[in-house]
Amino acid sequence: MKVLAVNPGSTSTKIAVYEDETPHLLRNIRHSVEELAEFPRIIDQFEFRKNLVMDELKANGIPFDFDAIVGRGGLLKPIPGGVYEVNDVMLDDIAHAMRSHACNLGCLIASELAALLPDCRAFIADPGVVDELEEIARITGSPLMPKITIWHALNQRAIARRFAAEQGTRYEDLDLIICHLGGGISVGTHCHGRAIDVNNALDGEGPFSPERAGTLPAGQLIDLCNSGRYTKDELKKRISGRAGLTAHLGTTDVQAIVRRIEEGDTHAELVLNAMIYQIARSVGAAATVLYGKIDAILLTGGMAYSNYIISRLEERVSFLAPVYVYPGEDELEALALNALGALRGELPIQVYQ
Repeated sequence: MKVLAVNPGSTSTKIAVYEDETPHLLRNIRHSVEELAEFPRIIDQFEFRKNLVMDELKANGIPFDFDAIVGRGGLLKPIPGGVYEVNDVMLDDIAHAMRSHACNLGCLIASELAALLPDCRAFIADPGVVDELEEIARITGSPLMPKITIWHALNQRAIARRFAAEQGTRYEDLDLIICHLGGGISVGTHCHGRAIDVNNALDGEGPFSPERAGTLPAGQLIDLCNSGRYTKDELKKRISGRAGLTAHLGTTDVQAIVRRIEEGDTHAELVLNAMIYQIARSVGAAATVLYGKIDAILLTGGMAYSNYIISRLEERVSFLAPVYVYPGEDELEALALNALGALRGELPIQVYQ
């Protein structure tokens, strides 16, 4: 079985070609700010990114003869985890999605490219809107605003399965707390194969991150919204995009911030330590969901490469459960393996409706 995986991100398009479980091509195509500035909306980048994928395959002599093309899932309506075949309902929902993110391009590219081949199927897997919350976790202090989840479902599940395999068990038999530490931060509580509680890592819940504000004081936010100082779009950016570390310190580069700390920047030290503090506090809260019975805490994502962050986070949470670190993300491999499982009949193919 031959699979093409496509993972559009905010500043890159990652692609992989797998024949069965063997990767034959892994590419991270980076996009400059100037390149993307030509497109008023993210959805307008579709042709640009699709053509880059095709060009990369040609440049590497990869024949265009796939059994499946799997894209990163977009910000659709809340759905259970798993593999979904791209259909017209999904494409229409993406075209009218309320939230804008480059991941929305994944199913569009997969569908368009798969249509060029007679027997090729288009899939998505574990999109960021996967919702398996227990009902008690949905209740907030206002019936007008029930809790929603937008999180790093694909990577968290991939890391969970990887950890389970290393331990000689199954993801479905474990109780885990998994922290994805990237541009956004999601802290998921996984109970026997379901993420029963997890924060909205995109637009306003949980710890602040390099790009996102996390939970904010509601009263002050309402006052700011009515101050006349910012437009709605500007305020949205203050929550996701120009928030978190970049709002406080002018950069999302953790290594650069650590260098500033080593050179004596006490403000940078306070802000970075505050982010670590908030992550640890979220892990502690997640522990109560599992009644303190936790098999492991898994730390993943790009910031998991930082010894500064990981060492301080472990100091605060290791008393709860053993901590395992998986730097980076396995999203391309996870996409490919999900598609292979669907093609082989090992994973059910769900219908988006």
